[in-house]
Amino acid sequence: MTSYNETVMSNPRADKVKAVARLATRSGRKATGHYLVEGPQAVREALKAEAATGGVIVSVYATETFLGSSAEFSELLQDARVQARAVTDEVLAAMADTITPQGIIAVARVIESGLEEILEGKPQLIAVLCRVQDPGNAGTILRAADAAGADAVIFTKGSVDIYNPKTVRSTVGSLFHLPVLGNVDFDQLLRLAAGQGIQLLAADGYAEHDLDALQDAAVLHHNGTGPAQSAQAPELTRPTAWLFGNEGQGLDEAEKAAAHYKVAVPLYGVAESLNVSTAATLCLYASARAQRNHAH
Repeated sequence: MTSYNETVMSNPRADKVKAVARLATRSGRKATGHYLVEGPQAVREALKAEAATGGVIVSVYATETFLGSSAEFSELLQDARVQARAVTDEVLAAMADTITPQGIIAVARVIESGLEEILEGKPQLIAVLCRVQDPGNAGTILRAADAAGADAVIFTKGSVDIYNPKTVRSTVGSLFHLPVLGNVDFDQLLRLAAGQGIQLLAADGYAEHDLDALQDAAVLHHNGTGPAQSAQAPELTRPTAWLFGNEGQGLDEAEKAAAHYKVAVPLYGVAESLNVSTAATLCLYASARAQRNHAH
């Protein structure tokens, strides 16, 4: 089969165009269980996921110019057994959430693992976003978790909608690389994590435990040159769920109290604090490095 349907969609006011555009709204996503994926990088990763597991992509729309100039996407579409629908620039603009779409979009299915399934899978590293509301921060944390080899990303109730087009774009395809679960009840998460022996670490700028010191202790212990790690301190080698709080308020008192330990990223300059996505990246990589060293 060809990689795209050569019958070009040209009416930006057609019902199909409006139906795709409605996926930029929460109500549109809730009604269909579908969401928008925009741009070459994100669609590329969605197509790879479709080829690997199936059931990810509903449809793909692209301009003739884009399809005609990209042999890579022709191959990806064929591997995924998906046929793109050719559309005019005006139709793509009417479908997309962005003002200047980059030639291709996809409609994908919301596919989420259950919380019990994720935690019973013996995860080593999880990022938990507690009421994180900025799409850019959420997407950056998800990308960092993906890059650090985390097993899942969990959004608690009050956090941004994972499938908001801005959040999806900010993940730059990482959304398709690991289990992601939204709107999770925090108390349920605590109960299930406790049953699996998962250590909860709260990222808190005013905590008593210092991330650098914990990393140093993990390296010394791995090299056999340091004392045994204290039972009164976090161990970065343990299966861990990091809790990251709201941009303006951080973690609330209940969230901090639920953690086994609170950990601060040290500040050596005069900045008052770190952006939550930057702090999350540092924390996730600290655990990932300690766990990898411990496994070897």
